[in-house]
Amino acid sequence: MYADTVTDAETVRRILQNTGDTWAVVGLSNNESRAAYRVAAVLQRFGKRVVPVHPKAERVHGEEGYASLADIPFPVDVVDVFVNSELAGAVADEAVTIGAKAVWFQLGVIDDAAYERTRAAGLDMVMDHCPAIEIPLLDR
Repeated sequence: MYADTVTDAETVRRILQNTGDTWAVVGLSNNESRAAYRVAAVLQRFGKRVVPVHPKAERVHGEEGYASLADIPFPVDVVDVFVNSELAGAVADEAVTIGAKAVWFQLGVIDDAAYERTRAAGLDMVMDHCPAIEIPLLDR
């Protein structure tokens, strides 16, 4: 099913500009060699509040970490997913459960069934894209 409608430019723009500034980054730890660490730094530079979600619940980029989405005690606008495709669907389902407005699957993270469930629940969703690549392009 994976098609261009999954990653349309308007959905990317809407999530980055209008969906809200609190981003839970699932898979974010203090491992500076991981993409999640670098992407979270870019999101912060563009005014997003980054909430680390990782089993270690580490403080990252100055923000308190949580072991799961359900542990976050405040509303989350976007759930940015850095886990592999086999685990991503469960994260998308958790995003729906906590009332997030959108789900963003990172480059290489694809789960068509999770996309369908998430969209059916009324959330915007992007798969196989990176917000750190997309956000600087918005002003072009």
